[in-house]
Amino acid sequence: MFSDNRGFIIEIMPRKSRMDAPGTLHHIMGRGIGRAKIFRNRQDREDFLSRLTALCLAEDLIVYAWTLMSNHFHILARTGRQPLATSMRRLLTGYAV
Repeated sequence: MFSDNRGFIIEIMPRKSRMDAPGTLHHIMGRGIGRAKIFRNRQDREDFLSRLTALCLAEDLIVYAWTLMSNHFHILARTGRQPLATSMRRLLTGYAV
């Protein structure tokens, strides 16, 4: 669970242990607690996508598809050099303060 710089809380649902070898394909979803909005405007979306792009450029993820809804996101990505948890921490900690 992360709190962003606007005071909104972003919840990542805990899951069972997942296979996370380099090159594993993942469907990633993150949602605001109580389905609260996590993307309020275009700038919020652009900031998130900039952070996602940085992960791709660092070869931590290969993103095949993504969608950003007002209260959640989906990403279809293949892990690179870093485990998925490390990449998601970098993405969401950068977005959330």
